[in-house]
Amino acid sequence: MQENVRCCWANPKNPLYIRYHDEEWGVPVHDDQKLFEMLILESFQAGLSWECILNKREAFRRAFDGFDLEKVCAYGEEKLAALGQDSGIVRNKLKIRAAVNNARIFQAIQREWGSFDRYLWHWTDGKTIYETGKVRSELSDAVSENLKGHGMKFVGTVIIYSYLQAVGVINSHEENCFCRHQ
Repeated sequence: MQENVRCCWANPKNPLYIRYHDEEWGVPVHDDQKLFEMLILESFQAGLSWECILNKREAFRRAFDGFDLEKVCAYGEEKLAALGQDSGIVRNKLKIRAAVNNARIFQAIQREWGSFDRYLWHWTDGKTIYETGKVRSELSDAVSENLKGHGMKFVGTVIIYSYLQAVGVINSHEENCFCRHQ
């Protein structure tokens, strides 16, 4: 039995990473709850590896109430302090505050566009872009600038490019990867 060829970054020794690569990364997402979760997780990735964040994803889900947007938007100082003490997640106070700030802006974008999904996919007219070998693009520059204009933090062009890849707006599976043309 021949093993599937994957993108070179998919750590074959980490089952979570393999499952993420095979089942999630690059698959178009249209569910606002999942789009919110991935935006928050990607913002925590800044300066770290995605594998580090992925390994902590269940702890993030627990700490952030399953990424329930309403609950995260309502977090006050007590919850922020508790998150800052949670050893299961990245305890960067600026990123924690940004997550709550970004949740509120995410919600405002939902109100403006009807859904975050509509907002996000309007940038490509609902189509997936296929490209590899990049860490940013004109698209990620534009989305990043727009989100920053709304007041979001930790949404630089490299983070947003990773986000767009994660939620399938950009498919960056390598040409020989079995996921490229699924």
